[in-house]
Amino acid sequence: MTVIDTRRRQMFPTLDAGQLETVRRFAGSGIRRFAPSEPVFAVGDRHPPAWFVLDGIIETSHRNGLGHETAIAPVGPGQFTGELSQLGDRPSLAAGTAGPDGCSAFPCDTAHLRALLVGSAEIGETVMRALILRRVGLLESADAGSVLVGRADAPDVVRLQGFLLRNGHPCSVLDPGRDAEAEALVERAALREDDLPLMICPDGTTLRRPTDAQAGFALGMTAGLESGKLYDVAVVGAGPAGLATAVYAASEGLSVLVLDSRAIGGQAGASARIENYLGFPTGISGQALAGRAFNQAQKFGADIAIPVEVGEIDCGGDGPFRIRHDGVQSGDSDGKSIVRARTVVVASGARYRRPDIPGLERVEGTGASYWASPIEAKLCAGQEVALVGGGNSAGQAVVFLAPHVATLHLIIRADGLEQSMSRYLIDRIMALPNVVLHTGSEVAATEGDRAEGLTAVTLRDRATDARRQLSIRHLFLFIGADPNTAWLKDCVALDRKGFVLTGSEAGDGASRLPLETSRPGIFAVGDVRAGSTKRVAAAVGEGAAVVAQIHGLLARLR
Repeated sequence: MTVIDTRRRQMFPTLDAGQLETVRRFAGSGIRRFAPSEPVFAVGDRHPPAWFVLDGIIETSHRNGLGHETAIAPVGPGQFTGELSQLGDRPSLAAGTAGPDGCSAFPCDTAHLRALLVGSAEIGETVMRALILRRVGLLESADAGSVLVGRADAPDVVRLQGFLLRNGHPCSVLDPGRDAEAEALVERAALREDDLPLMICPDGTTLRRPTDAQAGFALGMTAGLESGKLYDVAVVGAGPAGLATAVYAASEGLSVLVLDSRAIGGQAGASARIENYLGFPTGISGQALAGRAFNQAQKFGADIAIPVEVGEIDCGGDGPFRIRHDGVQSGDSDGKSIVRARTVVVASGARYRRPDIPGLERVEGTGASYWASPIEAKLCAGQEVALVGGGNSAGQAVVFLAPHVATLHLIIRADGLEQSMSRYLIDRIMALPNVVLHTGSEVAATEGDRAEGLTAVTLRDRATDARRQLSIRHLFLFIGADPNTAWLKDCVALDRKGFVLTGSEAGDGASRLPLETSRPGIFAVGDVRAGSTKRVAAAVGEGAAVVAQIHGLLARLR
């Protein structure tokens, strides 16, 4: 059963007359009358408000890139339209038309909607829950959002599907080799293999083999960027630490911009289940945790732009920091765009380490992966797979993947898992009948290429140098991470491994705040910071703690 079947009353709550009057005080807009069958809003509309209905109904529907339209529900008196697009000031994923007798409604735009959510706790909870559940409903639907046309296991299809779903955008995949409509579309447009995948947006915009940045721009995901605006805080990285900074800073009245080159959640966002995070005794997926934090940051007014690659920070001078990025607004003579901020929080985390394995570069994305999401689990269902790594991230991936596959070979260099993995994960892995543990071993080589994909891996026993080949098509790599600090260049002091030094460790003998770098006004939190505890809870704690230090610095600047 879908969320609309099980939680319809929460998805489409009805406000009483007193609550509607409260909303009207926040909305600040007049009532509008719509004639029968008159469009109220359309898929792809920019800056769509939420409409609160006074009489009549608004018939709502969603449509995918191929024009397949599906009715959602009628919105009647006391109810309202909208989902998370309205909260983030992004293009509408749904459409609304006045019913057969017309309707009267008043709009509540993004700024006033955010004010309502914060200013009225009871109504805000009702509205916020409805907006979230409606996005969940869109994600469950096969006829909402963008359509990707291409081979389901093609690297670019997997990449785009992962990018969209990790950022909470609904999409579906049509394989021309299996779907008649997709095959006809490819033939009608005379498309070649190197034209695929196509990405067909809900408003009909069609992109051929787009990058993540092109896809994000077409879907309005970088709408948060405001040319010329001076932010109190610019956060680079939307993992747990960066999102925590955004939530706490925005909730305390600071203007906040978050930039990330890939997706919300960082490495944690790819975790299938986090079971040792405080307050979630049954566990929570990294994507769900990141999604909640993302929505919370938007509720308090933080601007979030994804995917935006930060090039560098201009650290010179005494004025605001200038951050160059590859976003869409104009800003500088070299073609790079600029945002300005009084303070900067480096929360760019770490990237999974790429091992030195012969042939690996030929099969990355075509069998070799650095994360294990439901997309990968579906692709390798019922097959034999291998996973390298002995940390908690590797353990979570094993527990997630094992029920989907025939056999999972867990490969670690150490003599056992006890040195690097939590006990609860070890116990769970040992109870899985289809997991084969290879201790004291490593992957010595991979076979395959981008056309054929991964076909086999060669294991090497580190003690005896004995070799063994496994015929597998999916290899998952979780072998640690390197700090994502190349973009900082010489702006702040780093340790010998490339992690950002903070506080007394930042050098030069000057007095530093605990999370402040060697450059006053630039802070570092989470996995990217030298000496940090590499846990989600620690990252969230640092993201919250840095806001108090930012307040102190801004008070001195003022």
